[in-house]
Amino acid sequence: MSDKPLPDILGPGLKVLFIGYNPGLRSAEMGHHYAGKSNRFWDILFKSGLTPVKLDYTRDRELLNFGYGSTNIIDRPSKSAAELTREEYLAGKEKLREMLNEYRPSVVCYVGIGVYKAFSGRREVNWGHQSEETVQGIIDFVAPSTSGLNRMPMVVQIKLYSELKEFISRMS
Repeated sequence: MSDKPLPDILGPGLKVLFIGYNPGLRSAEMGHHYAGKSNRFWDILFKSGLTPVKLDYTRDRELLNFGYGSTNIIDRPSKSAAELTREEYLAGKEKLREMLNEYRPSVVCYVGIGVYKAFSGRREVNWGHQSEETVQGIIDFVAPSTSGLNRMPMVVQIKLYSELKEFISRMS
């Protein structure tokens, strides 16, 4: 059993590991990823074609059935990512690098451009596949945060996650 407020969803041979900022308060309380009432993660995964069925937070461990996993750069729950400190990002970055080297997913999908910037140290970032790997041999893909606080239109978010679906389909 994990001592994290929200246990990771990890396994060998992952096609995609989704990495968020940190658990929201509701996710930590419920013990499931992307449990916030306004979080669109599960809807976006389904509408983008990444999952053939619409899951919800109570079925988050079923991500493994599709070759997906989920974790966060910071373990501490908060109401928003704006509450996270530079020190927490630095500590989280080291733990995340160790996790990636251990599990070696094919693709890491950063669920939020800020997550990727914090991990990679890069400032100029575009959506989608990144030409440089942050961890050698693991492909970086940057997608928008699915938080209800993100004001990007849902149709744009779905399009970007559809690009992830197309990208991993070409890898097979």
